[in-house]
Amino acid sequence: MDLGREAIAGVERRIRPYVRRTPTIDVVATDFGFPVERLNLKLELLQHSGSFKARGAFANLLTRKVPAAGVVAASGGNHGAAVAYAASRLGVPARIYVPTVCSPAKIALIRSCGAELVVQGERYADALAASEEWARSSEALVIHAYDQPGALLGQGSGVLEWEQQAPDLDTVLVAVGGGGLIGGVAAWYANRLKVVGVEPVEAPTLTRALAAGRPVDAPAGGIAADSLAPRRVGELMFPLAQKYVQRVVLVDDEAIREAQQALWDRMRIVAEPGGAAALAALLSGSYVPEKSERVGVLVCGGNTTAVDFGK
Repeated sequence: MDLGREAIAGVERRIRPYVRRTPTIDVVATDFGFPVERLNLKLELLQHSGSFKARGAFANLLTRKVPAAGVVAASGGNHGAAVAYAASRLGVPARIYVPTVCSPAKIALIRSCGAELVVQGERYADALAASEEWARSSEALVIHAYDQPGALLGQGSGVLEWEQQAPDLDTVLVAVGGGGLIGGVAAWYANRLKVVGVEPVEAPTLTRALAAGRPVDAPAGGIAADSLAPRRVGELMFPLAQKYVQRVVLVDDEAIREAQQALWDRMRIVAEPGGAAALAALLSGSYVPEKSERVGVLVCGGNTTAVDFGK
């Protein structure tokens, strides 16, 4: 199974008419107080459906045969919104399962795309089990949140863009949930720069997997539980992480909240907890770059109601 640069480039060409080329911005550290002299942000929160997940959703729907029953997906929220959006664009029926931890913003977004929404269980794993049972009875096509080739290749398309936009990066910081995003990042860069994973302390899925030498169950809690807390990382991404992810660091909920606040206060960017987690590694000191190191941070999602514009 080819999950390398050539396959990513092929998928990027296929989905290009349906996804946004999201911008990057260079941050002047002295202006914003970030603890690095050279910082570049890739704003995937500006992607269709509010996160990078739209790339993998379109990759799956455009490269696989979709039955008359349509598609089914389980999600903490962002993947469901992405599949609902892609299905709507392509005229495909979609049924989305989410757990009760799914944020109101994500539930509203899924519904606005016209998908059938089912709230099932407390965590992603519960919604996944329910979706798999329905898939068996309906014969709908399962669109997994992270453990399918389309997910990894689609997410990798965003990094292809990023390298074109910021070709001189030394390090990229990427949030980790199930691993589809960092798997695509790792496959594209393939040790040509340093890839650092960032996980919540309460959901250390890749940290546990790397220690065990295989994907294993991990806790699934914390403020970013609706996007960064599956029970375990995917089987497909794990060999890529072993080979190409140089380091994984952990951040606590307080650091994630502070990163959200910093993005809003200093740059007027509204990120959800999972979307701010990678920046939290820098602000909290979980990752300390060298003085001249050029760091990229992937701001991966913005589906939140954290800002009250009625005030």
